[in-house]
Amino acid sequence: MSNKLDQLKTMSTVVADTGDINAIKKYTPEDSTTNPSLLLKAAQMEQYAYLVEEAVSWGKQQGGSEENTINNIIDKLAVNFGLELLKIVPGRVSTEVDASLSFKTEASISKGQQLISLYEAAGISRDRVLIKLAATWEGIKAAEKLEQEGINCNLTLLFSFAQAVACAEAKVFLISPFVGRIMDWYAKKEGKTFTPEEDPGVLSVTEIFHYYKKFGYNTVVMGASFRNTEEIEQLAGCDRITISPNLLEELQQDTGDLPLKLDPVESQKKSIEKLNLDESTFRWMLNQNAMATEKLGEGIRGFYNDTVTLKSFIAKKL
Repeated sequence: MSNKLDQLKTMSTVVADTGDINAIKKYTPEDSTTNPSLLLKAAQMEQYAYLVEEAVSWGKQQGGSEENTINNIIDKLAVNFGLELLKIVPGRVSTEVDASLSFKTEASISKGQQLISLYEAAGISRDRVLIKLAATWEGIKAAEKLEQEGINCNLTLLFSFAQAVACAEAKVFLISPFVGRIMDWYAKKEGKTFTPEEDPGVLSVTEIFHYYKKFGYNTVVMGASFRNTEEIEQLAGCDRITISPNLLEELQQDTGDLPLKLDPVESQKKSIEKLNLDESTFRWMLNQNAMATEKLGEGIRGFYNDTVTLKSFIAKKL
């Protein structure tokens, strides 16, 4: 029997959640996604020093203040890693907008446009790139505008049903609901270990998947942030699943049977009420969800802090 990774690939598009180019070569995923934390880690690896140096050289040539130079270098570095990943994956790469722009719609739009222009200048068409934004109301509105320009988006740090519905209504290309981080919050709050079937993160993605399929939304559901392979197995059949190298390895080594868990045909049979969502309803639902509110803020702060560390790393190169 084939291993579970190969079985999963027949049901879901597998995406590598890493900036490590060697890991991607090993597990042959369809797509790849990075974030500021992964970019920071990869930028400090000796084997990728040439990508950093090229970005620094390019950034210096753009002129402007030191702050502008560093921001330009960060953008180019993210794109440089994306270009390397695109040499390996046949599909798309996700590149993230600065977390400090999470509550600035127009600035997020401009940054998304800038990142796409860097890819296009390198000969990469926009249909191979996803611009990654935090699923705040402002981030979702920025994505809605970018989508209208033919710039596809990946909405990340998604922890709640309200965020998912808002993204679908905005016609964003893809969402990344964070399975493991949802489970972490409930495990800490309730002081218990969840079985794979009752895992709150798994249940959240399952609800979103069935809602999208029931009402014919085209937005792709990509489960993300897994703590173990059991969570991944519970979501077999999800549109896409982004997996870290260590969990890809575990799936590749496991030759057990992997059954289909999420089926759009089953979604149609479910009794689901359609949600009418405006900005005030979105904010109220997010406010009432303590887990989503806390994890969204924590995630933005974490990505921001890693970006600050990366900027400090780059500043030393100047």
